[in-house]
Amino acid sequence: MLRRTLTGLLSPFQLRRMATSTTATIHPFDPKAPTTSASQLWPASTAKNPKAGTTRVFFDAGGVTALSSLGPDFSRKTGVVKREVVRRSVGSAVKEISRVDEVIEVVVDASVDPHAAAVAAHLALYNFTLKTDPPSGFNPKLKEPIPDKVSLKPLSASREWDKGVVYAKAQNLARTLMELPGNMMNPTLFCERVKAEFAGVENVQMFARDEAWAAEKGMRTFLSVTRGTAEPAKFLEIHYKGAPDASAQPLVLVGKGITFDTGGISLKPGADMKLMRGDMGGAAAVVSAALAIAQLKLPINLVVLTPLAENMPSGTATKPGDVIYAMNGKSVEVDNTDAEGRLVLSDAIYYGSTEFNAHTLIDVATLTGAMDIALGEVFTGVFCTSDELWHRLYAAGETEYDRFWRMPLDEDYGPQIYGSNADLCNTGGKPAGSCTAALFLRAFVHGLEPEEGKDALKWAHVDIAGTMEATRPTAYLGRGMTGSSVRALIEYARQL
Repeated sequence: MLRRTLTGLLSPFQLRRMATSTTATIHPFDPKAPTTSASQLWPASTAKNPKAGTTRVFFDAGGVTALSSLGPDFSRKTGVVKREVVRRSVGSAVKEISRVDEVIEVVVDASVDPHAAAVAAHLALYNFTLKTDPPSGFNPKLKEPIPDKVSLKPLSASREWDKGVVYAKAQNLARTLMELPGNMMNPTLFCERVKAEFAGVENVQMFARDEAWAAEKGMRTFLSVTRGTAEPAKFLEIHYKGAPDASAQPLVLVGKGITFDTGGISLKPGADMKLMRGDMGGAAAVVSAALAIAQLKLPINLVVLTPLAENMPSGTATKPGDVIYAMNGKSVEVDNTDAEGRLVLSDAIYYGSTEFNAHTLIDVATLTGAMDIALGEVFTGVFCTSDELWHRLYAAGETEYDRFWRMPLDEDYGPQIYGSNADLCNTGGKPAGSCTAALFLRAFVHGLEPEEGKDALKWAHVDIAGTMEATRPTAYLGRGMTGSSVRALIEYARQL
């Protein structure tokens, strides 16, 4: 006799007691047009037209079945909106199933949209912890990896499912890199972890540059941030050659890599400072996207640059008022040492725009608290010099529901950062803080104007400060670091 239960009325203990199988099957279904035998269970248990994401779990001797509604209007939805409904439906079901301790395998009916289902399932199952009972697979000191407690697979094999898994695992990698505390993810450990993740991936070269290399290159603004810490800085450079022509112009991705940010001499308040372990979210995003791009063997050439450092106070730290000469020769007044992200990025952006003959350069950074105030956790702000690039990024973000919003990049904000005794000041006051930060970075992008026989470099600055952390759980993301922009960057690269 089938036992039907509403999971919302049961405790996790009751769910454990009711589980009769180690395998669970998830069926997203359209309540207006149920097509599977499993979906026939729904009308007998609750309302016939449940809203999207409503999930119920059923138990019998044959196993555990989760039904998740696609909503009564699903048949009228199209495109990216329809895809997001699938994500939310599958994500909700995976979260419910994960409460049943005995389940170790989850089979997903991904027939509606295999890619979206794979993404949602793997993102929803992610749960970062460093607790020791049971042992955590996230402990970076483990000599052997711990297998995942729950495995996921589709009801029917699909290449789109497999691609979705790559997208989701890349985002989960970025989440892990951001979640690991500063003592477990300093610049050296970041390079070691990324090297391990890329092991065996074809057509990839990796260079972990040291401070001596950066000094030789003249990366003085980058190195100015490292002066207060005992941890050596690194400049990680990754090359992927996937294009048929190895000399084809590459896409360059630059990611801010402050592995812990105290603010330096301009010290941050102690409350919530631990969140600054995620201030390398830009670096985490670009290396994770690069890993997926290489695993998918996309036919492009790619260069990834991540300046990695801690921002700490000490007797040798850079002081407010110091003037530094950047790699491109411009003088920069350090008005506030907590505006260090633009200092490490300025040299990296100039290096990336002069060394590799790139067609496009995109930098990603947890750059400004002002972006969090402007857009919150819903949209990531983008500043862009090219309408074509913006439209491509927007389309990629919509496809993956990793959404972007274009922000103003206007010279009229210039007086806020041009008014010091140096060429540039690293802060422009409270008004339009994200806009002045983007304008500061633009000063280090070489090639924005076309030259004879060469097109202008397309550039975008992606500020993920607002979307770096989820303070509220969603259907397929829990609280914590999000890995935002990873899937959108992969999708953008796929469409090149």
